[in-house]
Amino acid sequence: MSSGLVSVAYVVASVLFILSLGGLSHQESSRRGNLYGVTGILIALVATVASVSDSGLVAIVIAVLVGASIGIVIADKVEMTQMPQLVALLHSFVGLAAVLVGFSGYIEPLIQTTGAEHTIKLVEVFLGVFIGAITFTGSLIACGKLDGRIDSKALTLPGRHLMNLAALLASVLLGAWFLGTDSMAPGVIALVLMTLIAAALGVHLIMAIGGADMPVVVSMLNSYSGWAAASIGFMLGNDLLIVTGALVGSSGAILSYIMCKAMNRSFVSVILGGFGQTSTSSAAAGPDQTALETNIEEVCEELRNADSVIIVPGYGMAVAQAQNGVSEMTKLLKARGTTVRFGIHPVAGRLPGHMNVLLAEANVSYDIVLEMDEINPDFPQTDVVLVIGANDTVNPAAAEDPGSPIAGMPVLEVWKARQVVILKRGMATGYAGVENPLFFKDNSRMLFGDAKDSIDKLVSALRA
Repeated sequence: MSSGLVSVAYVVASVLFILSLGGLSHQESSRRGNLYGVTGILIALVATVASVSDSGLVAIVIAVLVGASIGIVIADKVEMTQMPQLVALLHSFVGLAAVLVGFSGYIEPLIQTTGAEHTIKLVEVFLGVFIGAITFTGSLIACGKLDGRIDSKALTLPGRHLMNLAALLASVLLGAWFLGTDSMAPGVIALVLMTLIAAALGVHLIMAIGGADMPVVVSMLNSYSGWAAASIGFMLGNDLLIVTGALVGSSGAILSYIMCKAMNRSFVSVILGGFGQTSTSSAAAGPDQTALETNIEEVCEELRNADSVIIVPGYGMAVAQAQNGVSEMTKLLKARGTTVRFGIHPVAGRLPGHMNVLLAEANVSYDIVLEMDEINPDFPQTDVVLVIGANDTVNPAAAEDPGSPIAGMPVLEVWKARQVVILKRGMATGYAGVENPLFFKDNSRMLFGDAKDSIDKLVSALRA
């Protein structure tokens, strides 16, 4: 394929990627957005393979087939509850690719440069490897935390901020050495040392971030992976990679900002970490506080008598795979004339949009799925709220306890409803490790057990 046709294909792919981002910003158009993205990737892949010389074509085709096969197998096996850690793992692949391409581009550059252009190329290599190494190790740690293989609590080492600053200063000094040397061997040594420091920095940065901030971390790493991809594009002289990386990097940064705003957290405070440890909040359960338990019959009677019901799903619903039962229960209640809606917190689950995707899969109508700001004013006029596997996003300590680690974080104000029913397996704290006083309020009742089993029993009782 001629270079002109390749450029045209890349422009078309870039436009499709932009349309994909636009489509993914709304539930109604998300499927179309995914289709645009997949089509853009296919066009870019075919154009790139067609532009390769015959000597390297076989190796690239084999690599694509092997990678695609692995991707299909993983996608087929992964559960929706495992999507956050899968996304984090995929981010690590982008980071590793940036590191490998950076070293390759320095040792055997595809594009020979001299003078100022050569200096710019070295800066691209250094920054690409630096961002890639942080993204690689940081994403692996995030994947481990999300998968439960690593403790989700924040690792707050003494002097951790000074350690991070020292790592950055060391990287800057190594960068000066890297740019100042004309010899290959010292340059590789500087690059290797910087890579090791950046990799350690990625581990330390994400280890210092606690469970409550993990959704922000995922979107932040998404941004990092985008900038890493853009750096690869600069190193390879590939315009499409530059555009795609910039789109992913900027959209990830914007999403991180939106989520930080939703949590009343500054982006810098998330990066510096230290949040998510077990709370000693004054709102924690005292010796005279007891959670009141309910049963299927009582909850069913409450739902039958309710004129308005709000369902607040959380990660527990995803783990139990209760979304289809929730959808069926919604249909039964609406058939009885009950007003049913869903309240979604911006950081519900462990991945942005996690709950929206689950509800869409269960064919829940988009028009009854409302964001936190839309639904919060309606809780005081609501008869029954069903909290299904949510915890931190409905914690009243955020609004009522100034000493809580999550003080000031906007939450779904479910406790203002007439009756609140919380479906949980037990009394454990949420992913943030913060005690939830909602469980002990006078209008709250605990329905213990597996969420799917409880919802299925409610559906059967409502049908009777």
